[in-house]
Amino acid sequence: MIRLHNTKTRRKETFRPLDPGHVRMYLCGPTVYDRAHLGNARPVVVFDVLYRLLRHVYGTGHVTYVRNFTDVDDKINATALARKEAGAPGTLEELIRARTEETIGWYHADMDALGAARPDHEPRATDYIGAMITMIADLITRGHAYAKDGHVLFRVRSYAGYGALSGRSVDDMIAGARVEVAPFKEDPMDFVLWKPSDADLPGWDSPWGRGRPGWHIECSAMSYELLGASFDIHAGGIDLQFPHHENEIAQSCCAHPEGGFANFWLHNEMLQVEGKKMSKSLGNFFTVRDLLDQGIPGEVIRFVFLQTHYGKPMDWTAEKAAQAEATLRKWRALTAGVAPAHEVAPGVLEALADDLNTAGAIAVLHGLTGEPALLKGSAQMLGLLIDEMGDWAKAPEVDLSHLAAKLADLRATAMETKDFAPVDALKSALMAAGVEVRMSKAGVELLPGPGFDAAKLEGLA
Repeated sequence: MIRLHNTKTRRKETFRPLDPGHVRMYLCGPTVYDRAHLGNARPVVVFDVLYRLLRHVYGTGHVTYVRNFTDVDDKINATALARKEAGAPGTLEELIRARTEETIGWYHADMDALGAARPDHEPRATDYIGAMITMIADLITRGHAYAKDGHVLFRVRSYAGYGALSGRSVDDMIAGARVEVAPFKEDPMDFVLWKPSDADLPGWDSPWGRGRPGWHIECSAMSYELLGASFDIHAGGIDLQFPHHENEIAQSCCAHPEGGFANFWLHNEMLQVEGKKMSKSLGNFFTVRDLLDQGIPGEVIRFVFLQTHYGKPMDWTAEKAAQAEATLRKWRALTAGVAPAHEVAPGVLEALADDLNTAGAIAVLHGLTGEPALLKGSAQMLGLLIDEMGDWAKAPEVDLSHLAAKLADLRATAMETKDFAPVDALKSALMAAGVEVRMSKAGVELLPGPGFDAAKLEGLA
């Protein structure tokens, strides 16, 4: 039995799929204008674990996971326009497509490095413009939207349930928030479904003129096309709860009153760096690729994420990363060459079934070191200790025989002179370079260990 905290009801509930034979989940994906920063990666990793759990419980072929790409956005437009003005060949639409293809490739590479499985569907917003236009037209027909000055806006007060997800009333929102006041709005809270495009912006023909969709309508249209009017789980970062998810609910329930849109809403909390909000102004803003390029393995990043419950703010620290690396190296050494057990430790499943308690599941893994096969099979439920991700932990292939011989000679001399200072000095230098030193009556053995740095061996021979 899986229990999840449902943002919609503000309580933990037993998860029961609308269709027991087909679980359907939607995660709000990235706007692909640049590299994914560390905060973008947290929901990907968290809900990848949920995807793995659902497939384990309901069967691999009985779960559909959708994560979209927003590939129409002002930042993307600005980059493409700058390239066009710099003389790049092709139409603006072609340059935008090229830019988003590039950034989607980066995103896939970075999320793959974190061990996140690819969703079953990764729809691009620009491939669903027709579905968005159809939904917008239907909302106008039903009286939930109106067209003015080339814009189409959703009439917020036409949906009585608006604000239920975030626990706010419309009047309180107006009083406590900065809302755009535009001449084409009937009400300050009404939001854009369609907006006009000039010659310097991408656009599509519509009944309201050439234009492009507003951000919120994208997920409503894509989730309907791929998952239907009602589906099981909608997930995303807590920063999307309002207004994005609130607007999605209003649009979808008004366009498809026969459905209930998402049954469960799951939101992950935000990420901090060394106790502070991640921001460029503080100099602590970095992308997933920044960490990977610094030599921090994707599996280590994933482990750090999973040590904190998704519903709590997560603090990324260098100390946590170092501890995660040490633990994973230990576990990988214990499970090297071991086939994973087919079963998952009951404690791991119980923790994950309790609102994705990944920290509790990791605590159980620490107690499985005496059972390598079970440790490996259970860790893989969290996307850890997967063979394809383990190259980073393998000892580098390096010939240390000349240093082993030198240390053996120094030890032999020291046995006669009783002066062990040269032995201790070389041993300390080797250990400082990340070399594991094993000395016994049988001889001297040197092995590359965690943090091995060949450059520190220069001058020791």
